[in-house]
Order: sequence, then C-alpha cells, then structure tokens
Amino acid sequence: MAAAGQDNSPAAHGQAVDVVIVNWNAGDQLATCLQSLARFGDGLIRSVVVVDNGSTDGSADFEVPGLSLRIIRAGENLGFGRACNLGAADAAAPLLLFLNPDAAVLPDALSRAVAFMATPEADDIGVLGIQLIDEDGDVHHHSTDRASPRTMFTHAQRAVRFDHLHSREVDHVIGAFYLIRTELFRSLGGFDERFFVYLEDVDLSARVQDAGWRVHYLAEARAFHRGGGTSDQVKAKRLFYALRSRVLYGFKHFSFASAVAVTAATLLAEPGLRLGRAVMRRSMREVHETLGAYGRLYRDLPAILRAARRGRP
Repeated sequence: MAAAGQDNSPAAHGQAVDVVIVNWNAGDQLATCLQSLARFGDGLIRSVVVVDNGSTDGSADFEVPGLSLRIIRAGENLGFGRACNLGAADAAAPLLLFLNPDAAVLPDALSRAVAFMATPEADDIGVLGIQLIDEDGDVHHHSTDRASPRTMFTHAQRAVRFDHLHSREVDHVIGAFYLIRTELFRSLGGFDERFFVYLEDVDLSARVQDAGWRVHYLAEARAFHRGGGTSDQVKAKRLFYALRSRVLYGFKHFSFASAVAVTAATLLAEPGLRLGRAVMRRSMREVHETLGAYGRLYRDLPAILRAARRGRP
C-alpha cells in the first residue's frame, strides 16, 4: 500500500510522455485525437502541445478536460518539422510522442508502448511505432525500409513486406505515431527544418540509426489513423513539397552521383509519366495539379539546391 502522499502513477516513476501534435485545419479530427488522449492516456501524459499552423477553421479553439493542454498559435504554416521542433522545445518527459491530428490512441496503446520502452530489450531502441488501423479495422502496412536511390519515388517502393501483425525491428515507422526518446531527439537536433513536409520523419529515422539506435514496430499496441489527413486539401502543394523533399533527402543521404540521378529523374522523367497517367484517366484536374507542382519545383530549384548543399557532410 502506498504511503500517504506518495505518487505511484507511471508518470511519477519516469515513464511520462510529452505529446506534440501539429494542426492545420484538421477540424473534428483534432478534437477526436485529443479526446482519445484524455480517455486513454493511462496517467502517462505529462503535457500535450498543439502547434497550430495558421488554421482558419477554428479547429484549435477549444479545451479538453483531463489534459494538460497548451496551444501554440504560429500564425502561419511553419511546416511540419519546424512546428514539431517548436512544440517539443519544452519537453521534459523521458519520451516524446509525435501524433498526427488524424490519429487517435486506442485503449492501452500508450501504456503498452511506454512499458515496452522500459524493458531491457528496448535499451537501444530510439524510436517506436505501433499498429495503425483504419475505420474498417484494417491494419496499415506503414513501416518502410531505409530509402535508397532506387526506392525514393514512392512509399510503396520502400514498404516492408510483412503483415504488421507481429512486432519486429524496422528501418522506419511513419510519423502518425512516432515515439522517440526525448534526449535522443534533442541530441540529433530534432527534425531537419529544411523539409517543410514529407520525408522529415524518414530523415530522422535514418539519423537515429546512424547514431547507433534501433527503430522498432510494436504490434501489441494500436491506434487509429485515417491517413491522408489535411494534406488532401491541397494536392498540388502536396506534390510540390513531396518532390522538393525528395531532392533534399537525396543530397543529404546519398552519394553526389546518386543524388543527381534522383534529381534528374524527378525533374525530367517523372513529369511526363505523371501527365501521361492523368491524360489516360481523363483528369484535367490532375493535369493542372501536376503542371502547377512541377512549375513551382522548376522555379524554386536553385533555392532547393542551395538548401541541399547545406546538408552535405
């Protein structure tokens, strides 16, 4: 029996989690996400920080009973990595969870994830992802192998070919539920803010491994994830940022020759393939989105390459 005044909660024994959520017009999805944390936090959550990237839908204008919630209003879209770093600046718990607003934790998800990270077998695990399911209960196959010049072009190329029903070591788990040791996150400098959105989590996982830590997928803990999220609202911009991040990642992690090859394929071969596919589908909207994304990519290429050079060893 606990002594009077003694706190035997998990958080009191060094198992607390700080949660960071980046919001951009997530609507009711954010409310559902936060309510899931309040309901299934299992006494583990020290704080929840929502970084609002200039939302205009009022999605960040509320409070959730039972949560130590702080909302940082950026006033503009800072991008995902920069917003995550801002939200994590005051993290004091041993573990830091980056959670998408279109995700929601399910019962025992946090307690199982945190308990696993406290086991001896997890001593050298720096990042943990868990099983993600959709509205139909189907399991997302979201873990990926480390990106290479041959697999940079789609998530499907990097996907790990297993059923995601069993736990195992992987190279990367997507940022929808990304649990990382806080001191490790800080020692690596957080997310690389040159990645406005896309591949910033892939880059961080690669750096985690390069620093001698492992990335693990835990099937015994589950969360809901809608997928797509608010990026569905701006498909042309989404494509532009995905292409931009690909170029940045290539010059940061590949040899110079391989990075040039990836960039050349992105700039010269892929546009024709995408436009051809759009024409075959008779989708003028997709044609306009593709032209808009690549037009911006070509215009911004000098600045992108300057940013990429800053990341080379």
